[in-house]
Amino acid sequence: MKAGRRLPFWMGGRLQGESSAPKTLGLNAPSSEGQPYVSPVRPEPVTNLEPGVEESLKGVEEGMQQVLARRERILKTTRDCISFCSKAIVHLHTGKTAEAQREIKEAEKILKGLRKEAGAGTLSRYLASPEAEFVEASSVEAIVLGRPIPRAKDLGVSGEGYLLGLLDTVGEVKRLLLDAMMRSEIDKARGYFEVMEGLYSVLSPFAVYDHVANGVRRKIDVARMLTEDVRGVMAEEARRSTLVSSMKELQGSLERKGARPGKGKG
Repeated sequence: MKAGRRLPFWMGGRLQGESSAPKTLGLNAPSSEGQPYVSPVRPEPVTNLEPGVEESLKGVEEGMQQVLARRERILKTTRDCISFCSKAIVHLHTGKTAEAQREIKEAEKILKGLRKEAGAGTLSRYLASPEAEFVEASSVEAIVLGRPIPRAKDLGVSGEGYLLGLLDTVGEVKRLLLDAMMRSEIDKARGYFEVMEGLYSVLSPFAVYDHVANGVRRKIDVARMLTEDVRGVMAEEARRSTLVSSMKELQGSLERKGARPGKGKG
């Protein structure tokens, strides 16, 4: 290529009028108008707030710290309440009614203290879980002893806690039913099944309130599956009982025929 001949721009040449000076980047790099670049001015921190603002925020922080401390105490005590209720249910399944009642009494005392600690504010939502456990333990106790299931106001619990606790009770009643069948206490098992059906029938309409009572729809679905499962077990038991009864009747009939005296030969 001849000297002095300019390369096209797509081969690395410069456009007409383009400066041959290297391009630089930085705060002082010249702009397209040839003026040095000036970084934008950042605002300085505001220091002229009214004294009342800082004072108010300080009070807000102190209040939040108190709420946070109360929340931690509630969560810790909640675990103790749930533990007592769980132990009570285990005792009820093993026939230790007196021990179960003591555990339920301890849970009730703790729950009363939790209500005072939480008050009627935002912390009351943390009581739904221990209330549900307490309702479950109290309901299982009543069913085992042949008593009516206690009302919400008798237990002093919220509507959400009462609803969730009764739904959890369905699973425990199934366990009582199966234990009764293993002991060949069929009549008692039928009574437990009636309780399961009754609970599910009165609780299933509350599925529409899932956005109010968190998890209620899922628990209702579980209760339905448990009830239908036990229904199949009870139907099978009914067929077995019918078969056993028929076999006993046949055996008795054969024994009566065999006991008849034979006719003498002529």
